[in-house]
Amino acid sequence: MASIVIGSVPVHGHVTPLLTVAAQFVARGDDVRFVTGSRFADKVAATGARFVPLPAEADYDERNLTGSFPQRARLKGARAIAFDIEHVFARPARAQYGALVAALAEQPADAVLADPAFVGAAFLLHHRRPERPAVVQCGVLPLCIESRDTAPFGMGLAPARVLNRPRNAALARVNRRVLRRPYALIDDLHRAQHGVDMPDTLVDWGRRADALVQFTVPAFEYPMSDAPEALHFAGPLSATGSQAPLPEWWSDLDGRRPVVHVTQGTFANLDYEQLIVPTLRALADQDVVVAVTTGGRPLDTLPDLPPNARAATYLPYDELLPRTSVFVTNGGYGGVQYALRFGVPIVATGGKEDKPEVGARVAWSGVGRRIRSEYPSARVLRREILAVLRDSRYRQASERLAAQMAATPGFTGLAGVIDGLTERPTRTCANP
Repeated sequence: MASIVIGSVPVHGHVTPLLTVAAQFVARGDDVRFVTGSRFADKVAATGARFVPLPAEADYDERNLTGSFPQRARLKGARAIAFDIEHVFARPARAQYGALVAALAEQPADAVLADPAFVGAAFLLHHRRPERPAVVQCGVLPLCIESRDTAPFGMGLAPARVLNRPRNAALARVNRRVLRRPYALIDDLHRAQHGVDMPDTLVDWGRRADALVQFTVPAFEYPMSDAPEALHFAGPLSATGSQAPLPEWWSDLDGRRPVVHVTQGTFANLDYEQLIVPTLRALADQDVVVAVTTGGRPLDTLPDLPPNARAATYLPYDELLPRTSVFVTNGGYGGVQYALRFGVPIVATGGKEDKPEVGARVAWSGVGRRIRSEYPSARVLRREILAVLRDSRYRQASERLAAQMAATPGFTGLAGVIDGLTERPTRTCANP
């Protein structure tokens, strides 16, 4: 039986796939502790893992980041990314590290699994093995390590067809200037903890991890000639099963009309004008069924639906996606991977966080179309959705990725990486 500690920033899209990981390690008999925000305590407990709360200075509610940081709402592009890196990811790093060290002091562990934004795990890498457990970065976001073959993470730029490396080098210089504040901050925090600057950047610490396990397939990631040897692709590790009940209108998805599914996810759904409303307008006169999910919000919060639209708070994806012709999303990484498992082509819109990177990969891999705007017009949505619906190349590309995903090891692959790293016992690292 292995002892495993999982660390995640308190963000739904980061925590959710790692809850699946926790449940599967528990099911095979491992001792699992999960370090994250307080609002996920019950969900952690439901997996059978033990919940370990983050300190208050590292715990926040992603649903109200604008309330906590009003200036964030006015930022876009690189400035928005720099703000989030500084305030949401860099500043909590030392407190995250303290929570990990305290957990390891209470009970040694064989491995620490962390999402890329949980930078406290990068601080743990200062200790050499076997003074610390194996540290594995779990790729719940698009692969965010730096490479000469890719543009800096967050810009949402696919590899260029010509002069790719010179372009990337120039963009990296610009990116370092934009991010100099959060980079200086993380160096200050690391120096205060360990006496030296952090040896890499916030987005590149995965290269130092003992392993980096990405929750997708290589065809959804840009080729990197300088990829680390410890990079593995496990495929999507999202939960399976159909928990939501079938709505009374389910028989309308009988195959006579194409189904377009639109969702803004579970948390970015307070403003339906972002994606749901313009999609309803875009397709109101089309011979399709538009299946809407509100992500848990009451149905009466939706506007009046056109005759060809149906709505539910949640839908059983294992039943819905095989019936879906186009998946319209605001670019959540987990939702896109889930849709691709079923070979569903995608229309992805823009936004903050990692969403520009998700949309860029959707377009680059050929599985769908990308709209750069966070608030696209009905006209643009209509054009892009119909293009995906009418051009079989998108469906064919999605089905190719689905076949690759079906051949990946999934949790077995992740578990194999962990087992290979934990053959020898480890000691607890030094106190913070």
